[in-house]
Amino acid sequence: MSTSERAESRPIFYTVAEAAAILRVDAATVYRAIREDAFPAVRVRARYVIPAQAVERLAAEAAESGGCVDVARMAAQRRLARDVARLTGGETR
Repeated sequence: MSTSERAESRPIFYTVAEAAAILRVDAATVYRAIREDAFPAVRVRARYVIPAQAVERLAAEAAESGGCVDVARMAAQRRLARDVARLTGGETR
């Protein structure tokens, strides 16, 4: 199988169970992080799916930094940027 075929066959989204398995954590941990807005997810009715790109980005950041990637810190930064944008009329600085 060529690289382009593998890329085309990769999912765009993972289920919570799949993402948890990839991250080697319990699915409840992922659900808790989603509810705390500490993990990216898309809600479709009562189900959540995880963008595959988000999981890959976490792995890439950990590999590049050589250290621990703190998802909660990333979520806090995202919330802060969102709050600043809301307070400044949509512009982030």
